[in-house]
Amino acid sequence: MKLFAVDGLPEVRPGDDLSAMIDGQADLREGDVVCVSHTVVSKAEGRTADLDEFEAGERARGVAARIGDLAGEEKDPRFAQAVIEESDRLLTEEPLLLAVTHFGHVAVNAGIDRSNVPGAELLLLPADPAASAERLHEALGVPAVVTDTSGRPFRYGQRGVAIGWAGIPAARDWRGERDRHGRELGVTVEAVVDELAAAANLLTGEGDDGLPVVVVRDFAFGDHDGSDALFRDPDDDYVQDALEQWSFDPGRLAAKGESEGENEHADRDGDPTGDSGGEAP
Repeated sequence: MKLFAVDGLPEVRPGDDLSAMIDGQADLREGDVVCVSHTVVSKAEGRTADLDEFEAGERARGVAARIGDLAGEEKDPRFAQAVIEESDRLLTEEPLLLAVTHFGHVAVNAGIDRSNVPGAELLLLPADPAASAERLHEALGVPAVVTDTSGRPFRYGQRGVAIGWAGIPAARDWRGERDRHGRELGVTVEAVVDELAAAANLLTGEGDDGLPVVVVRDFAFGDHDGSDALFRDPDDDYVQDALEQWSFDPGRLAAKGESEGENEHADRDGDPTGDSGGEAP
């Protein structure tokens, strides 16, 4: 499998035929998958906005005030209102806005971007990334994945993820197949569109690279069952359920960190070898 970024794409503006722009710069072949950053998809679809377009309601003003107090700086309630309007619901309101978008993606600030948006203050996610991917797929004749970047629970840093796809299943299902030792796989469902998005993000970059489109060549889905289930249903998502019941308490977190630090220090003092299973010589 090979990946390469598509060079030479101009600045995308509302109303541009993005598929024609890609087709004009990329020599696409059968078996290719095109990964397209949502940034240019959103621009072509006119998904830009200014803060003045959002009149902050009572909830947005309260959210901005609380986050501003925690951050030690004033926060614009109009931005909070934009996030609320772009969300199906908010999982957390402090210390950050963690939102479930209308199409099921979970992202900080509903994925609203404030960088690389010439002529506007905000760049919103596509209203329907699946439909966006379908249009690209039909026009280009190859599978298409619309990508974004987001953080990951339990880890620092961001990676590319798929928010819309067409012409390829979201996941390949290994359940019922056998491993090298003949054991039947019972739970493995591989989110291939996320993996392709993450690989593409290594080439698109995060700053001023200007490379929003990556072609994946010679990717083989293989002889596996496919699935389009990627966004978890809230009814069986334990993490979403826990977050909706959680409340932010910086004092609790600080005390937990201090306690864990003291325990670690005590363990080291009590066991100078670092080996809890034996005594020091």
